[in-house]
Amino acid sequence: MGDTRLEPVVLSEAERLTLESWAKRRSTAQGLAVRARIVLACPNGWNNTVVAARLGAGRDTVRRRRTRFPARQPDALADEPQPGVPRTITDAQVKKAAVRTLQQTPQGGTH
Repeated sequence: MGDTRLEPVVLSEAERLTLESWAKRRSTAQGLAVRARIVLACPNGWNNTVVAARLGAGRDTVRRRRTRFPARQPDALADEPQPGVPRTITDAQVKKAAVRTLQQTPQGGTH
């Protein structure tokens, strides 16, 4: 089942414990939990197809996580910015709108 062509994923004890806690914790975002499970399965010597089949993930997803993790460690599991239209509103504008909505009463309003 092992594939000698694959770059081995070596986890320190601290990394393994962190990934296991992310994979098991109920409050972890499911995307992060799945990515943690994928990285945890890689040191077992399984190839990408086996990991994908056992975890219900795509082969490309497993390949991507296997190659990203050694280079960037825990940061490799974070979601990357998605392509698309850039934001038209800044964080400051969002904060201002939230404060105005929650703390000010509109003229003639009762909330």
